[in-house]
Amino acid sequence: MIKTKLNIDIAEDGWLEKLPEVEKLSEDIFAEVISELKPEWLEGKKEVNINLSLSDDEEIRQLNFEFRQLDKPTNVLSFANIDDEEFDAYLKRNEEIELGDIIIALQTMVEQSVEQEISLHDHYCHILIHGFLHLLGYDHIEEEEAKEMECEEINLLKKMNIENPYDESK
Repeated sequence: MIKTKLNIDIAEDGWLEKLPEVEKLSEDIFAEVISELKPEWLEGKKEVNINLSLSDDEEIRQLNFEFRQLDKPTNVLSFANIDDEEFDAYLKRNEEIELGDIIIALQTMVEQSVEQEISLHDHYCHILIHGFLHLLGYDHIEEEEAKEMECEEINLLKKMNIENPYDESK
């Protein structure tokens, strides 16, 4: 079994107002994603760490501009250490693995929840799973990769009794 550690920084106080269970929910989702997907390259590792920052639109806008040259907020940004060309060597020499960072913006999440007519809870679960999958090497740039990633998201959300966010028939 892979041991997990989620380091949560609640940088925007509104998270606890809007989603009081956000810390426990985040830890449960992280553990579920890791245990469900069981990435082979993590086998035998002592501990897998992820940093999660629950932030606001301004911070995520700045990061989005700095790293993606997009001067606007977004719901989530993921910075995966797996993308580092030194990651394979890092895996071999360390028992504790730092997978990367996820930053989620409260205001954008709330706006999207209202627009999509879904609960903040369900939207948060989806977006956090999406961020975790990026840290595990999933992507959605190519159509085939996008389908694989969406499939994983849908399956994980289904286990949590959350509807398929990609179902346009609603």
